[in-house]
Amino acid sequence: MAKVKSSFFCQNCGTQSPKWIGKCPSCGEWNTFVEEVIQKEESTVGTWKQGSGKQKRAVVPKRLQEINFEEQSRLVTQDAELDRVLGGGIVPGSLILIGGEPGIGKSTLMLQIALILNNTKVLYVSGEESESQIKMRAERMPHKSENCYILSETNTQSIFQQIEALQPELLVIDSIQTLHSNYVESAAGSVSQVRECAAELMKFAKETGTPVFLVGHITKDGAIAGPKVLEHMVDTVLQFEGDRHLAYRILRTTKNRFGSTHELGIYEMRSDGLRQVANPSEILLTQRDEALNGVAIGAMMEGNRPLLIEIQSLVSPATYGTPQRSSTGHDAKRLNMLLAVLEKRGGMRLGQQDVFLNVAGGMRVDDPALDLAVCASLISSYEDSPVPEDICFAGEVGLGGEIRAVHRIENRITEAEKLGFKRIMVSKYSVKGVDLDKYNIKVIPVSKLEELYQGLFGE
Repeated sequence: MAKVKSSFFCQNCGTQSPKWIGKCPSCGEWNTFVEEVIQKEESTVGTWKQGSGKQKRAVVPKRLQEINFEEQSRLVTQDAELDRVLGGGIVPGSLILIGGEPGIGKSTLMLQIALILNNTKVLYVSGEESESQIKMRAERMPHKSENCYILSETNTQSIFQQIEALQPELLVIDSIQTLHSNYVESAAGSVSQVRECAAELMKFAKETGTPVFLVGHITKDGAIAGPKVLEHMVDTVLQFEGDRHLAYRILRTTKNRFGSTHELGIYEMRSDGLRQVANPSEILLTQRDEALNGVAIGAMMEGNRPLLIEIQSLVSPATYGTPQRSSTGHDAKRLNMLLAVLEKRGGMRLGQQDVFLNVAGGMRVDDPALDLAVCASLISSYEDSPVPEDICFAGEVGLGGEIRAVHRIENRITEAEKLGFKRIMVSKYSVKGVDLDKYNIKVIPVSKLEELYQGLFGE
């Protein structure tokens, strides 16, 4: 019998150390190192054995030209939002990690996907809920499937025994932090256990071509709990975001080996599950009875999807000491830059003004094309004059006050036209070579902030 070996791991970032230390040299956290057994006995690392009759991959190295490649068709679900985020469907043999806050709807989304795939044999493994609890949740959903199997188990050896007997076409693990392997002597959810269990599931996915979904917990900082190597091992990392007190949820890609990392899907949480939102621009625009000061509409891009989003701002004289600069859903540093440009290039006295900026709908945005809408919103609030309701904006603002070009301007114009806007203000450098006569919306090209001001509030 081999000698028992142990090491110390940081429970925050997964850094390994041969001895205990008080402060982690990688993440800087204190008292996070815990001793874990890394080798109990001589045995194979993974417990998955190739006994299902599927073709085993060659282990002999080959030249790249000798490798036979046949493009595998993706598994397309009835959930268009998930398919878009994954890049067109579920890739066979892929390992997909989905993380989010407690109560955001991760388990609901995974169970809903399992029930939608009626012609696919799905094994849903839960380490957090009993079979009756999952059944209770499934009864509220409109989708029914005869090929959805439920297993309440946390031991990976027992799970792989059931997998070999059932041979599912899709595997869902809820959650990876609840699993434990007999070959690692540490508590479930520790760095060693999460790494070992993920390695066993990755080996199973790659050798059998079975796609695997892993539900992961997140830390208080919003990162996936467990070692950072977990995110490196998987093929795709999805982040399920949103305020659990609000109805809308956003599924965002942070890593994808088979598609774009800038896609997002939007869902509405209802009593019977998650409903897909096909046209998110409608829910991101507030229906107003009258024009309000400090409100402007910006055309942004998330991956290949154009979105019209409402920017709200409030500019008021500072009453107490240092003026406040607060932004919700928008980069605070970029807001400070735009305020400096408006003061230097636009002549606005904002040094003694409180500025509050909000992105309606609870979204977080980072598209520089929203700069023009932010500036229009700030000017509107400062001048106490509303922006016309039939106009939207798409343009980046530079430090010199110039309006810079943005990509995919035609998609933004088409989305604004579809939602009934009469005018859109863009950079004149974006529309070079674009046939503007084919649009029923008036495109207003501008090159400087002065032209923005004159176009909105000029006499």
